[in-house]
Amino acid sequence: MAKKDYYEVLGVSRDASEKEIKKAYRRLAMKYHPDRNSDDPDSDDKFKEASEAAEILTDTEKRGTYDQFGHAAFENGGGGRQQGNGNFGSIFDDVFGDIFSGGGGRGGRSGAQRGSDLKYILELTLEDAVRGTNPKIKIPTLVECMECLGSGAKKGTAPISCVQCGGMGQVTARQGFFSIQQACPRCRGTGKMISDPCGKCRGQGRVEEQKTLSVKVPGGVDTGNRIRLTGQGEAGANGGPAGDLYVEIHVRDHQIFTREEEHLYCEVPISFVDAALGGELEVPTLDGKVNLKIPKETQTGKLFRLRGKGVDVSKIRGGGIGDLYCRVTVETPVKLSKRQKELLQEFAGESDAKQSPKQTGWFDNVKRFVDTLTD
Repeated sequence: MAKKDYYEVLGVSRDASEKEIKKAYRRLAMKYHPDRNSDDPDSDDKFKEASEAAEILTDTEKRGTYDQFGHAAFENGGGGRQQGNGNFGSIFDDVFGDIFSGGGGRGGRSGAQRGSDLKYILELTLEDAVRGTNPKIKIPTLVECMECLGSGAKKGTAPISCVQCGGMGQVTARQGFFSIQQACPRCRGTGKMISDPCGKCRGQGRVEEQKTLSVKVPGGVDTGNRIRLTGQGEAGANGGPAGDLYVEIHVRDHQIFTREEEHLYCEVPISFVDAALGGELEVPTLDGKVNLKIPKETQTGKLFRLRGKGVDVSKIRGGGIGDLYCRVTVETPVKLSKRQKELLQEFAGESDAKQSPKQTGWFDNVKRFVDTLTD
């Protein structure tokens, strides 16, 4: 028997929004839920049909596949969940939340909980960030209690089944037509009770401890990059897996260089003599000093590019090595001697407008601007 169109099943148009689809599914699920129609054998099939349609149409990727290929896209496991397995918990829980499942899922709960993820801010110098390093860090975290091996019970004893839920971790109540499963308030959903708690962890199964870890930081990292250490977060509760540790990089400001992605920048002061006549000076790089030739008549703000003297980011995002940009600043001399002042006055007397094109052009623009105001 051919399957009905999913849009027809839910009674919505093909351009319906996700909100409209969920609203239509909620209406049909309430109407055909088996708990409300125990005397109608067809209601279970209609409920599954609506759930199947909603599960596909509320998933953007699956919906696009269905719109293009129809039911054939999901036959024989192609592109999505195999049909006919009756597992519609995902869409049902998404729409109805805890009303039916009590927050623990439709198949019960074991009480095991994954440990929390942790975050650690690792400060690095620019040199360490560029070259890579392997520092040791100390973090306070919750680890499994070695006295009770995480059970929470005193050594030589074991947790017992909860007397209220019988070890199921859930209790059932009725609300109107529905059976509601909720986490057991006495054991908090674990299904276990500890009559004689461990003296070290006081029944928690975990203790606080400072842990020392070695972090391998690849060369080229920058502020905001994160390194994930799987399983190095807090220990899980009731036998659950440990969380992860995220090490976030923060690179301290450098006294000489600033960084923009793979490139480095620095400011190089030069004398007005070197700026006018040209010269050669040493500039720093992260690999040592190199000589930089300054051509004559160099002005403040001119950038000189040193290829391959930046940051190697190939280990981070597959790029290459950046460059170092040196921005020169012409420094005005101070504390001049009498003779130096005489020489500068002599130079000023012999200079003309051609030797100061920017200054001359600026004064010409000012004059024209003032003239327009007085016209």
